[in-house]
Amino acid sequence: MTSRKPIAVATNDSAQSQAAVLWAAHRAEKSGVPLAVLHVVDDRWVAEPYPWFGVLEEAGDQLLKTAAGRVRGATPATVTTRLLTGSVGGSLAKYSGKASMLVIGSGSGHLGGTLADRALQVAASAKVPVAVVGTQDLAGRSGVVVGVDGSREATQAVAFAAAEADREGDELTVVYAVRMPDPVTDAGLAPASLAEMVSEEERVVLSETVAGLEEDYPDLKVHRVLETERDPVDALVHAAGGARMLVVGIRGRGGIKRLLLGSTAHGVLKHLPCPTVITRIQAGKNKA
Repeated sequence: MTSRKPIAVATNDSAQSQAAVLWAAHRAEKSGVPLAVLHVVDDRWVAEPYPWFGVLEEAGDQLLKTAAGRVRGATPATVTTRLLTGSVGGSLAKYSGKASMLVIGSGSGHLGGTLADRALQVAASAKVPVAVVGTQDLAGRSGVVVGVDGSREATQAVAFAAAEADREGDELTVVYAVRMPDPVTDAGLAPASLAEMVSEEERVVLSETVAGLEEDYPDLKVHRVLETERDPVDALVHAAGGARMLVVGIRGRGGIKRLLLGSTAHGVLKHLPCPTVITRIQAGKNKA
């Protein structure tokens, strides 16, 4: 059996989590790693043991058996199950240290509260990339899209996306969405050539973000998109409409300082166009 870390996927047996489990299983099979199916019995509101907590654990065990059975019926991936207790986000983040990727379903009540909020919370605390998977039909999709903003977090997201695209023989689309000065509303506030100057500067940022990819991945086809008409969320959702995967970056365990790292990732998760992977850099390793 392989010694590489498994892909871990959380489930509560909703349609979204079922899709996430199968997505994770196929990825584990292709990567040659085991799959760990997780379920968390949330004990945040339990001040002391209650008789019905055992019932929740039994139900969780049965849910895991059902999920594992679906996987074994769909792929030859090696499957293990694990029942966790504690807060859902905290338990998944803690377990992530044993995995190579953590996968969760979109729109699942299993995460508690708003999915986008909790997904970002898990991603910021997890020790590995976090993939959020919806129920979209993925047949016929191709290509990997990554959002950038000139930050180190975006550079790491590009590195992940490029490796993913190259491994699967996909094309990579790097999207940088910026707001240009409006020629009407900004009249008299800036030189007429400001938009052109800003555009040129941002093209430099985009070029620097993808620098080195040609050398590292000589066979990878890279498309650079400087989007000036759509805001970052719309730009990424539009670009990834037919993609196999979208990648965005956030800062881990620290203040979110760039648009891409916070509100954009949050917005993308609320309008999930395809399986979306969130990568991040620990704040301690990325001092502003």
